Amino acid sequence: MRRILWVLLLAPWAIAAQSSNSQMFWVHEDVVKPSMTTEYETVCKELTSALKQHNIPFENILAQTEDNRYLWVGPIASMQETQDFDTFQQLSAKMGEKEMGALFERMNKCYEIEHDYVINLSSELSYMPDGMTQTPEGKNYRKFYYLHTQPGTGGAVAEQMKAVKAVFAAKNSPVHYRVYRSGFGTRGEFFMVAVASASELDEATQSAANRELLGEEGGQALGKLFAMLSSYEEYTGWMRPDITNPDGM
Repeated sequence: MRRILWVLLLAPWAIAAQSSNSQMFWVHEDVVKPSMTTEYETVCKELTSALKQHNIPFENILAQTEDNRYLWVGPIASMQETQDFDTFQQLSAKMGEKEMGALFERMNKCYEIEHDYVINLSSELSYMPDGMTQTPEGKNYRKFYYLHTQPGTGGAVAEQMKAVKAVFAAKNSPVHYRVYRSGFGTRGEFFMVAVASASELDEATQSAANRELLGEEGGQALGKLFAMLSSYEEYTGWMRPDITNPDGM
């Protein structure tokens, strides 16, 4: 895992203080070999435990997808923040360069593909009537919907997503979601919609009830949206607080 990841994970992390309609996030994605999943998670827990042991601030979120991608997500105010390695150097000084290097060496054997990119959380497009949070309590199950667009059509797609949000709001839908827009380093242009649930069963139940609640009006709004897309992907995932906070602290 490159050292830039730890810069992102250790950044100040409260998004509630953001006053603009968009918050930038840096994502470090590791595509972990299935046979190395246990080792990867073990090393990650050892590293996060070391941060806590040495009293180095550690605020982040981690999502794992069904295809074994691990997405480490941290907020940044600008791209300049990715060049500041001071916190990582603190960890090296306190933990010991040799010991930390050995952990990273073990981690590097767990994957062959890693990817760094920026996404932007849009409060204007998200439907979060109870307040913005990426980690609703008791809801670690996730559905990630990737809405891919052709270059130059993002503005029109965003307008239609506002129309969809208006239907959700008018119907007082209990299904809340966050919308992220692709940024620097992503593969193509897309909007990603993240929906949190308590479990797979909870997600299926609330999804069915929501379709009935939105009715024809919701179906038409969503139909217009999907007609504007170049492609669509859906992934199941889970938040992993057991890795980011392995000691329960």
